Amino acid sequence: MSENEQNSKKIELPISITVRQLAEVLEASPIEVIKNLMSNGVMANINQEIDYDTAAIVSEEMGFEPAPQHIEEVAEEDIGEIPLWRRKLAEEDQAQLEPRPPVIAILGHVDHGKTTLLDAIRHTSVASGEAGGITQHIGAYQISHEGQLITFLDTPGHAAFTAMRARGAQGGDIVVLVIAADDGVMPQTEEAISHARAAQVPIIVALNKIDKGNAAPEQVKQQLAENELVPDEWDGDTIVVPVSAIEKKGLDDLLEAILLVAGDMEILANPKGEVFGTVIEAEINRGRGVMATLLVQNGVLKVGDTVIADKAYGRIKAMFDFQGQSIKEAGPSMPVSVMGLNEVPQAGEFFTIAKNEKKAREIIKDREQIIEAKETEEGEMVTLEQLFARYQAGDVEELNLILKADVQGSLEPIISSLSDLKSESEGEQEIGVKVIHSGTGRISESDIMLAIASNAVVIGFNVGPDATAKRMAEAEGISIRKYSIIYHLIDDIKKALQGMLSPIEKKILIGQADVLVVFPSGKYSKVAGCRVQKGEIKRNAQIRVMREGKMAFEGGISSLKHLKDDVTEVKAGFECGIGLKNFSDFKEGDSLECFVIETVTVF
Repeated sequence: MSENEQNSKKIELPISITVRQLAEVLEASPIEVIKNLMSNGVMANINQEIDYDTAAIVSEEMGFEPAPQHIEEVAEEDIGEIPLWRRKLAEEDQAQLEPRPPVIAILGHVDHGKTTLLDAIRHTSVASGEAGGITQHIGAYQISHEGQLITFLDTPGHAAFTAMRARGAQGGDIVVLVIAADDGVMPQTEEAISHARAAQVPIIVALNKIDKGNAAPEQVKQQLAENELVPDEWDGDTIVVPVSAIEKKGLDDLLEAILLVAGDMEILANPKGEVFGTVIEAEINRGRGVMATLLVQNGVLKVGDTVIADKAYGRIKAMFDFQGQSIKEAGPSMPVSVMGLNEVPQAGEFFTIAKNEKKAREIIKDREQIIEAKETEEGEMVTLEQLFARYQAGDVEELNLILKADVQGSLEPIISSLSDLKSESEGEQEIGVKVIHSGTGRISESDIMLAIASNAVVIGFNVGPDATAKRMAEAEGISIRKYSIIYHLIDDIKKALQGMLSPIEKKILIGQADVLVVFPSGKYSKVAGCRVQKGEIKRNAQIRVMREGKMAFEGGISSLKHLKDDVTEVKAGFECGIGLKNFSDFKEGDSLECFVIETVTVF
């Protein structure tokens, strides 16, 4: 074994990382990392993101042993908030909605063949004359299969997918999950499954690399079933398509499966309606300035339109399709690259258009004031206490948890205890607790991203966040709670559940009186002369008039007197006069039941 191998340190790298972050991981200066990248033919600045493969090469050359970052399951979750573009679509004239091409996001574990599959689909489904004309890569493209268009999002894996959801703008209609038949379900596969479930989109599995001699498709199907993706041939509802991206086998079957699933969905838009959509990616091009890839989700985007995406805005000077061809307009589900924005918008931002640049600046100024006021009033941190208030206000219905522990042995009893806690709910209400992510190891950047996306609280048991996760949590206002004793953790969650349950109104009987005499009070009203038999009658309570075992009236007290004095309460053994709101048909022998309404939380 060489000295280099003996001294190499094992490190985990995410699917993409900035040069600055890589330098921190390698405990080297950014300049050193940039020089190494240059020697490998990669020109990148300190804030530029590079993919896993590039980072791995640099790491190896600098004496490290890289591996894909271990990211555990982020189980299924409804995100709580409907994406903005879907809410906007609901406001459109429903009679003008028309079918649009489905938008497909391809996810999966590193090295399982996502990029190869995307390239294979693109080159086999685009006319040969056009395929050679592909001069640029804009993060998304369209293909035609059997006369129907399909849009593919070529984003850098689940990280971008989560970022899009985190901003409420997830644009994918269907997820194609790529799994290598010779490798099976891996940590990032499980994460991708969870992210797709969180986005509430259908999943189609592309079982890749079936051409390899050690492929084990039946074993992979068993692993899928264990992750609640039961293959359709096993009487489940997950379509599993065997493919070979290298040999271009099964691609037509995969595209047909996509169209089949899309056919069962209402994938609609209004080409004549308001223009809006999602930012797929953006960068600064040395020759063209800011170039942003936009996915149009409604209306028709045209050259000359003024686009607004968060704080970025600008008049579109030029527009290009995925082949780099100049175009004048783009309709629903079409990805385009546009030139003219004043700054780089973030991936996942919702975009719309304004009348002109002056109006765009006014809109952005208003947005900034609203955000500033909201942050001042509420604060940014997503804490358990804040979530309780939201549950009580009815804004959200479930407590979402991201749970990380030091070892599997710690994780299992915590999840089991939470399960037992959930089973203690009474009546018709269910305690809304959901562990949307569980795994071992330190709290990672991916955990924080999912917490942003699903409005969750991150819990660490005997573990804390890594440096990147801590910075992101502070920047994004995500609460990280750390515990070392299980019952402290469970006790806090129990309090959370009690705080979030919808309160139940319960009528508490506090007194009972008999009507002895009825006498007039004013021109039309009547008052009951009563003797309190049990408990007490209170002025601010409610009265139920019982006659021959049946309720004749229920309502509030308008007057309560003892002798001639107005009083707030009369106890058992004393007589009183009772007047009710909107009721005066008393009869001797009626029984008056006095009760108060309390809101209680059943746990």
